[in-house]
Amino acid sequence: MGHDPSQQSLTGWVFSETFLEHNAGISHPECPERLAAICEQLSAAGHLTQMRPVAFDAAPDNEITRVHSPAYMQQLDAAEGQHWDADTFIGQGSPRIARLAAGGVLTAACQVWDGKLVNAFCAVRPPGHHALADAAMGFCLFNNVAVAVAHILSVKPDAKILIVDWDVHHGNGTQAIFYDSASVMYASLHQYPFYPGTGGLRETGRGPGEGFTVNKPLPAGAGDAEFLEALNAVLDGPARQFAPEIVFVSAGFDAHAYDPLANLEVTTAGFASATERVCAFARDMCSNKVVSVLEGGYHLAALGKSVAAHVGELITAGQSVRTGE
Repeated sequence: MGHDPSQQSLTGWVFSETFLEHNAGISHPECPERLAAICEQLSAAGHLTQMRPVAFDAAPDNEITRVHSPAYMQQLDAAEGQHWDADTFIGQGSPRIARLAAGGVLTAACQVWDGKLVNAFCAVRPPGHHALADAAMGFCLFNNVAVAVAHILSVKPDAKILIVDWDVHHGNGTQAIFYDSASVMYASLHQYPFYPGTGGLRETGRGPGEGFTVNKPLPAGAGDAEFLEALNAVLDGPARQFAPEIVFVSAGFDAHAYDPLANLEVTTAGFASATERVCAFARDMCSNKVVSVLEGGYHLAALGKSVAAHVGELITAGQSVRTGE
């Protein structure tokens, strides 16, 4: 008898056709074709059969309200068919789809945390890292990573959790949600100065969270060398000292040289190297536990190929655990 390789995989795959139904607006860069391009490239690389599909449901509201206010959730539900701001359109059904996206990330995070998976990639939309506690922003409705992190902290309040955000835009929402926390280290690599205007070197946390926000602003034109140098500075310095028990990656791919919404020059190979570096760090520090969550990336071909390279490194890391390498 043959066997399904995905059943042996220790890399989880979060995806739903429902995510394609989110309408961000006519001609909006955050479009369903993004996920289609990702699936096409993952299939071409043979990766879809190398991952274990994760079954998931929408995140319950009581999980989402660990990071978002109930009033905001009511406002979002009432805003279907309307623009929240100039960039963020709430399509019909978008709040429901955003709950499903948060649920996918939450479920994958629980399975990685519990050791059922080594790592996971969550191909979700709408994205999350700009979403504030009480507002949508920058294409983002619910902060998917923050919801999952908050759940882990509800299970283990003294857990240490690292979030590496390499989207080209600073994840102001994630930073703000955990700015006072000593349990979460938020580290961001991003173009600066640039949208949304946050992410300066002096933003380092507040109160108990002082020192647990680490921003690595990069100038326009920075490429693989600067990107990887900044990542290594985080992982070899404050993150290693922090000693996390799990790593989340807010995996935006809009720092790619071809991306139309930004001005960094990272290549597909650069994203592969960054992923390999994060996986090596996780192997040393936290039993390989990595949860990667899609954020931005708006050049369809570059996005698909970059995600395929990224996922390839996650699969390699998962397989090395299985074989004891």
